[in-house]
Amino acid sequence: MLVLTRKKGERVMIGDDIVVTVIDVRGDGVRIGFDAPRGVSIQRAEVVSAVTDANTDAAAAGAQTADLLVGLLNRARKPDVAAAPAEAAAPETPGDAPAPTPPPPRRSPGPAPKPKPAAPRG
Repeated sequence: MLVLTRKKGERVMIGDDIVVTVIDVRGDGVRIGFDAPRGVSIQRAEVVSAVTDANTDAAAAGAQTADLLVGLLNRARKPDVAAAPAEAAAPETPGDAPAPTPPPPRRSPGPAPKPKPAAPRG
């Protein structure tokens, strides 16, 4: 590992196309800037470590967890018949005909089309 001492505004070159600049120094923190080509990935080590750990944990999840998730998704897609109100589940008596459902509201036809201007005579 190369260890350098730099002051605010000083730079370090990595290869020919990466520049690291010391932006600010405050207490025990240092702000640095990186100038690199778009194809160069610059990541904080703690973020890469956290993502790697999360991916490892997700890959280690057993088949039982996958089955549980599939079951939850299937229940979310289908309405639960058992959760319907008791009144709706009660059998109808012959004299109690259900009220007719009203027709859907009609949509307004919108504004009348504007007449086309007459062609000039000439």
